[in-house]
Amino acid sequence: MLTVLGFVMIATFLVLIMTKRMSPIAALVLIPALFCVAVGQGAQLGDYVIDGVGKLAPTAAMLMFAIVYFGVMIDVGLFDPIVRAILRFCKADPMRVVVGTALLAAIVSLDGDGSTTFMITVSALYPLYKRLGMSLVILTGVAAMANGVMNTLPWGGPTARAATALKLDAGDIFVPMIPALGVGLLFVTALAYVLGRRERKRLGHLTLDEALVHETADETVLVGAGGGADSGAKRTGTAGAGADEVPGGGFQGLDPDRATLRPRLYWFNASLTVALLTAMILELLPIPVLFLIAAALALTVNFPRPAEQKERLAAHADNVLNVSGMVFAAAVFTGVLTGTGMVEHMADWLVGAIPDALGPHMALVTGVLSLPLTYFMSNDGFYFGVLPVLAEAGAAHGVSPLEIARASLAGQALHMSSPLVPAVYVLVGMAKVEFGDHTRFTVKWAALTSLVVLGAAALFGIV
Repeated sequence: MLTVLGFVMIATFLVLIMTKRMSPIAALVLIPALFCVAVGQGAQLGDYVIDGVGKLAPTAAMLMFAIVYFGVMIDVGLFDPIVRAILRFCKADPMRVVVGTALLAAIVSLDGDGSTTFMITVSALYPLYKRLGMSLVILTGVAAMANGVMNTLPWGGPTARAATALKLDAGDIFVPMIPALGVGLLFVTALAYVLGRRERKRLGHLTLDEALVHETADETVLVGAGGGADSGAKRTGTAGAGADEVPGGGFQGLDPDRATLRPRLYWFNASLTVALLTAMILELLPIPVLFLIAAALALTVNFPRPAEQKERLAAHADNVLNVSGMVFAAAVFTGVLTGTGMVEHMADWLVGAIPDALGPHMALVTGVLSLPLTYFMSNDGFYFGVLPVLAEAGAAHGVSPLEIARASLAGQALHMSSPLVPAVYVLVGMAKVEFGDHTRFTVKWAALTSLVVLGAAALFGIV
């Protein structure tokens, strides 16, 4: 019974947000609350929610101060050279813009943090997408897929979880997977090329000055019923902070004359950012603490007057509130899924449904199951709850735990668009894309990317 209700609850949530009948925050809160009552555990709802909030509170804190920190770094001009380099490469060619999105997201993903990747990528490219009239779901979709492949870095999370759960060395899991992950990145880049060609065909060749997009212009969201990038639906969007509109009318990406620039402090800010990322990788302190300290330092040094600090905090308050609100709403969803036992019953049912004949192929089975399971549950739930069971089933048929662990990484390209991943709300929020639009466009391509990674791993004999 709990198994069926778990699947029905997830399906109901996805349908409601994809059809825009409910906002993601409302759906994340109300749907699990109703199902908690339906299974006869309404009296425990408060305990489940508090437990979920407690587990996600560090993530919410990390995102809050990460948004403030990188928002300040964008304000003071730290990433302007990267933006200019990407814009020089992209010019006004939609194909180059989409390929540049994949490359930038992959490079920035080396820090192992999805929210960081999305903040930098969207800040750099959002004005260009708006100016050229390109589909913003292509921006969010390509960035999420590139980051999903790179999310398998040992310091990114999934590999460390797999190693911990199965008592293996993270290097033994990750290093052999590098060729397969490389194929995955090549596939994302090739997909970006194809999507960019479609955008080029739809928009034509424009100069940046010809492709003016005003703040009230229509933007194209390519999520038609056919699912392809050729189908389009118009909706009215709001441009960002007007970063593409600067004195003289030329396109600059980020306003080179904005009052918040601090060129004399460029090397301090660069050093602080490198130190922050290094501390994250070395795990010198918990990530929320690192971002809290870094944000305080960045504000104090770049904007020493309290009034200026208050102004910068207010400037980024919308993003902070939207993302942290979404994280705490997701805590209700995950709290009910876990507390009621739905996740455990769903995992047991899926493992029990595997035919004995597939036992010798448990690595491939694990890879395939990682797609839906890491999408519908947290990485913690999958790697610490489901993966050990799959590894035991594989061991009974002579399949190495290392192969099981490597195969489990395949689903990360899809996982990064899961409604249970806080960073995805940073992505769609900053790009001003509806979560349902992002889901409809991205899921099919992300699932295909994950299958390409798994197929390459099988072809190379890695799993």
